[in-house]
Amino acid sequence: MPSDIKVKICGFTNAAHVEAAVAAGASYLGFNFFPKSPRYVDFDTAALLTSAVPPGIAKVSLTVDADDAFLDALTAHVPLDMLQLHGGEPPDRVAQIKSRYGLPVMKVIGVAGSDDLKQIDTYARVADQLLVDAKPPRGADRPGGNAIAFDWSLIAGRRWAVPWMLAGGLTPGNVADAIRLTGARQVDVASGVESAPGIKDPELMRAFVDNARG
Repeated sequence: MPSDIKVKICGFTNAAHVEAAVAAGASYLGFNFFPKSPRYVDFDTAALLTSAVPPGIAKVSLTVDADDAFLDALTAHVPLDMLQLHGGEPPDRVAQIKSRYGLPVMKVIGVAGSDDLKQIDTYARVADQLLVDAKPPRGADRPGGNAIAFDWSLIAGRRWAVPWMLAGGLTPGNVADAIRLTGARQVDVASGVESAPGIKDPELMRAFVDNARG
């Protein structure tokens, strides 16, 4: 297993868990601004949490179909290194956000079957990074963090024009297999390192990073 695998841990709500993720070796930390998520944080809380993240670790916001007014307020209040778009933002909206805020943009693409892969190349032309996630089940009220995986063989050996991450149902127990099967160089986890929804477990975070990097 490559030792240079990058790990993104998403959904922090308190400073102790941020500190534990940093100690575990995470490369990206995600902060969730979708109110329906158990990992939601407001701007003030996020500003405090991101202030504890050392240089070299990317601070990433997760938003869902946010308008300019929301993103204006977010970027004014919270120091960020990347904007993650987890909604149904079309390619032109992704390009607009990238231009307006001058920050790298990561677009999340939900996958359930082979038909869902077609849009990945389209978004690769406008986003700086891609996050290939499991499509939420029908009726779900959250676009991610649902602890489900998709068929990883759908993307085995595939490459795109920009860096990408694998997400969806990853845990310390399956992340090594997921990396071997897909060839992913970056992985993303939220619920898979939690003891309860929104509550990160330091031991699970460390195990996830260690297993991802072999």
